Amino acid sequence: MNRREAISHVAILMGGAFSAPTLLAMEHRDNTAFTKSGSVSFQLNDTQRQIVAEVAEMIIPKTDTAGAKEADVPAFIELMLKDCYRQPEQLSFLEGVQQLQTAGFLTENEARRSEILHKIENETKELMKAYNVQQSKMGDNEDRELMKTQVKGLPFWRLMKELTLLGYFTSEVGIKGSFEYVPIPGKLEEVKLKPNQKIYAY
Repeated sequence: MNRREAISHVAILMGGAFSAPTLLAMEHRDNTAFTKSGSVSFQLNDTQRQIVAEVAEMIIPKTDTAGAKEADVPAFIELMLKDCYRQPEQLSFLEGVQQLQTAGFLTENEARRSEILHKIENETKELMKAYNVQQSKMGDNEDRELMKTQVKGLPFWRLMKELTLLGYFTSEVGIKGSFEYVPIPGKLEEVKLKPNQKIYAY
């Protein structure tokens, strides 16, 4: 299975956890007829890339397994936003990165960075309430065309977290570090976990 297939499968398996724009992005990625009409020229500069990398690493830090940076999640995020997302999400993401840049995120210590991200997370919760109301009024899946043209996209923090998880768990180092391969069993067997054995299997 290549990464493209993994992304599709993860998106289907975690459909309830991903936002509508992310699911639409999956759809666009698989749609060869998709064009970037109406899309801004999405590109991050070096400082913005560094901010995205640091935030991703704070979401999935390196421990005894690889972190987001080692899994090349920042490049994945930029590629996905550039190639698969529509203008409202691209603009929301850029706005969020700019907010962090203005707050001097890269020059702050870890405690202050956490404080800044917690503040953004709390603000995002309020934005998501309004966003969900807007989605409900638009009929969700039945009115996807309306969603494509809405001005305000999914908030930055929600996009950042979704894409970090999606990028990490569809990367080779992410999946090998977090999951344990178990061949399809021929029969149902109770398995007693060994000390420190990973609890997930794929």
